Amino acid sequence: MKLAFFGDVVGKPGRQAVLDYLPGLKSRLSLDFVVVNAENAAGGFGLTEVIAGEFFAAGADCLTLGDHAWDQREALTFITRESRLLRPLNYPEAAGAPGQGSNLFILPDGRRVGVIQVQGAVFMKQALDNPFSAVEAALEGMPLGMVADAVIVDIHCEATSEKMAMGHYCDGRASLVVGSHTHVPTADHMILSGGTAYLSDAGMCGDYDSVIGMQKDNSVRRFSTQLPGKRYEPALGEGTLCGVYVETEDTTGLAHRVEPIRVGGRLSEMVPE
Repeated sequence: MKLAFFGDVVGKPGRQAVLDYLPGLKSRLSLDFVVVNAENAAGGFGLTEVIAGEFFAAGADCLTLGDHAWDQREALTFITRESRLLRPLNYPEAAGAPGQGSNLFILPDGRRVGVIQVQGAVFMKQALDNPFSAVEAALEGMPLGMVADAVIVDIHCEATSEKMAMGHYCDGRASLVVGSHTHVPTADHMILSGGTAYLSDAGMCGDYDSVIGMQKDNSVRRFSTQLPGKRYEPALGEGTLCGVYVETEDTTGLAHRVEPIRVGGRLSEMVPE
């Protein structure tokens, strides 16, 4: 199976990069399933139903969220109607968060792809439940090679150590464990010893002439003066589409190839042959 995951979409440049490049890439790479983290797509904060519809039309099969899941209030109701939209799985049960954090998708040819999203605990402002316990329960419900033909885990968190630990925790039980949230693509794409493809962060889909997708002057001023500034706003230059490509074995669902994807904008282009 051929899978792709694209990192946090930030504002209009990120949305445009998805709309401009995803349809062609899906055809060129013969992608069977595409996940896009869209939690910063609406002006840098949250996701709207209209934007989600555009991403689905462009070729996304599943959208994931993160710590900005509810920045657009309509997401609280939209997510209850849209099974292709996932929020962090590890919201405390008492919180009664709408929607779901994992789902098993059935492709037209009958193959099944499980997607799980969790939010990390280290350095994150929200105190959600233990992400490892949440992932364990989800993996037990969709065992790779039995119930699911492929499993993708989106670990949305700040600390690379927590992301790497999640990769090893899921090794042999997931096709891909990929980090999101920090908006910077890492170069550590690899296949772990148990056959799980891993990448610490897929990077963002957005304008890299920025500070993690936001206008750089405001961010530099805040850091250099330690004074509060105006509200963060997305940078508006040309966006780069950033993500990761994975090929899996049909029988086991484990990975035998993983490569980064970068198209457009300021970063060097990289598209798998």
